[in-house]
Amino acid sequence: MKPADIHSLVSGLRAEGKPFAVATVVRTVAATAAKAGAKAVIGADGRISEGWIGGGCARVAVLKAALQSLKDGQPRLVSIQPEDLLGAQGLEPGEEKDGIRFAANMCPSKGTMDVFVEPVMPLPELVILGASPVAVALADLASRMGFRRTVAAPASEQSAFEDAERRIEGFALDASPEGRRYVVVSTQGRGDEAALRAALSAEADFVAFVGSRAKARALRDKLAEGGVDPELLTKVKAPAGLDIGAITPEEIALSILAEIVEINRRGALREASE
Repeated sequence: MKPADIHSLVSGLRAEGKPFAVATVVRTVAATAAKAGAKAVIGADGRISEGWIGGGCARVAVLKAALQSLKDGQPRLVSIQPEDLLGAQGLEPGEEKDGIRFAANMCPSKGTMDVFVEPVMPLPELVILGASPVAVALADLASRMGFRRTVAAPASEQSAFEDAERRIEGFALDASPEGRRYVVVSTQGRGDEAALRAALSAEADFVAFVGSRAKARALRDKLAEGGVDPELLTKVKAPAGLDIGAITPEEIALSILAEIVEINRRGALREASE
């Protein structure tokens, strides 16, 4: 596959919100099947979807590193060398030193190849239910803060949003996201109950409701009477956002996104330390 095609594939996978890794050969010594600059795209299933990084001598070590990188989100540099060369350096296959993971090249070619493995994790998804002024301001601000935006609203209200990575007519959300997902209900009187019910029926790392405490309490009571698990209802943050004294739709959107950024960053740090 040509480099331009690899880049197109990477762009497509990112737009779809799918996790993958890019393996790039950065150095070769002596005879190796792949040369510096060779690339491969590795999916979450541990298989090469496109590209070339050499034969089986290198592939096993690189795929293993890719799966580990996709698990913890950290890049890796893999140096595949003949066993005698590793031994001369006092190294064992599988050992890590100075940020480099070493693997043995058991092929007759006896070449050395260094491969950089970079995980590309899905951008956190911000799902905005409703097309209120706060919802529109939130979608606009989120585009500059690295969130993949999904706007969910009736077809007649979709024109309120200039752009979004994904659109849903109505409030029916898919149950399981690819990565971290944050949901904000900002219907503000137009389908509050239906939107909140939909938000609670899907998997999410955070659910917030734009509205007063009294309104949120009334909605919780109504949903509980309708059979929604009371424990789920306690997870709804209302009012949404940090208390910064926000008044305008733009200020309220800022307070909501600031809260989500804080939660997202702390979650990413916790995952990296596990």
